[in-house]
Amino acid sequence: MSDDVTVARAPSGTHDVLAPESARWELLVARFARQVERAGYGLAHTPIFEDARVFRRGMGEGSDVVGKEMYEFEDRGGRLLALRPEGTAPVVRAFVQHRPPTPWKAWYVTPAFRYERPQAGRYRQHHQLGVEVLGSADPDLDVEVIGLAARLLASVGLGDVVLHLHSMGDDACRPVYVEDLRRYLADRRSSLCGEHAERFEANPLRTLDCKKEACRAATVDAPHLLDALCEPCAAHFARVRTGLAAVGVAAVLDHRLVRGFDYYTRTTFEFVSGALDGAQNGIGGGGRYDGLVEMLGGPPTPGIGFGVGIERLLLACDAEAVFPTVAHPLDAYVVDVTGGEAARDLTEELRRAGLAADRAFDGRSMRSQLKSADRSGASVAVIVGADELEHGQVTLRPLRSGGDQRTVARAEAAAAVRALLVGGEADRRPTTHRPKDEA
Repeated sequence: MSDDVTVARAPSGTHDVLAPESARWELLVARFARQVERAGYGLAHTPIFEDARVFRRGMGEGSDVVGKEMYEFEDRGGRLLALRPEGTAPVVRAFVQHRPPTPWKAWYVTPAFRYERPQAGRYRQHHQLGVEVLGSADPDLDVEVIGLAARLLASVGLGDVVLHLHSMGDDACRPVYVEDLRRYLADRRSSLCGEHAERFEANPLRTLDCKKEACRAATVDAPHLLDALCEPCAAHFARVRTGLAAVGVAAVLDHRLVRGFDYYTRTTFEFVSGALDGAQNGIGGGGRYDGLVEMLGGPPTPGIGFGVGIERLLLACDAEAVFPTVAHPLDAYVVDVTGGEAARDLTEELRRAGLAADRAFDGRSMRSQLKSADRSGASVAVIVGADELEHGQVTLRPLRSGGDQRTVARAEAAAAVRALLVGGEADRRPTTHRPKDEA
């Protein structure tokens, strides 16, 4: 191959999801949809790109996502747009624009884009599952939302996961705490990491979330926001904690869980996997954002939601050896050595009868087609040779068990295949694949 030939590859920080791994994605999304729709949530689709101000206002000009990671571009009309870096702000923008009745419960599955260093489970295009509820400040709604996320993780078999819980307070109590924290950090400026030694005054809270050992050591005795909550925020948080205990969702207090976006108020939470590396062990999280609607031009409207990263969740599943990839099994594979017309029509008839069926193409030999039938994972080979074609018949050969093959009338093919499946003569065990490490 000459040097000037370029091999097509996915862009750095992105990845392809192909069958059979994609079947696991389908199953995860379908399971999530069933769970949240039983709780009254409806699917919301929003554009992949938005006016950049949607994220700049909501997430904060000083956030790392807006300042360092967001994909921004100017379209042909001169408008500054941004690819969606997270799922909450677009759903809130849709609420502001369309004003559905409240409380409005929405769920989403979406790609998100951030220009960051690719790592295991962290891609520049990643995918999120999430819910958002707008129009209620009831702490019991916090319990419902957190419970939905916990139920999803439990439903895929994850056991080594801990829920971290905190409260960010509100505009009444948080500013007082922030000033106390700023004074505390000013006395320890020389002990902070280089980034926060320069920037802590602008946003002291983000120093608490810093993963560098210097900042963690310098803030080990920092004042706690929970000790500074006003009475309404303290009562709200107490109700959330007792509610989670009542529904069987265990949580640990995490004084460092301050989140990185400006829109968070009161309840914040994160699910952390003990099976993943410490720097990349967050599977998903969220919290309450009672001021975000106003930031985007709407009326005062409380809200809460969460997002779970699909790639990170599946990485945790692999680490715990749960929720393996399962390929969709075929019921039947049509083998036709009479020209292909019989396979064309018979495959369609089997599918219309509700069976999963495929066939060979390109006029291949009987032996080649039977090899393809076996590789496909189909339970039964439906064979059409010269004799079968002449007499209006098909031969059924079980491929996954030791059952005997039989010849039936062509018109009875679908019913006969179904009888083999129900009778157990054709073993329908799905093919299981452990996903390869994409790190």
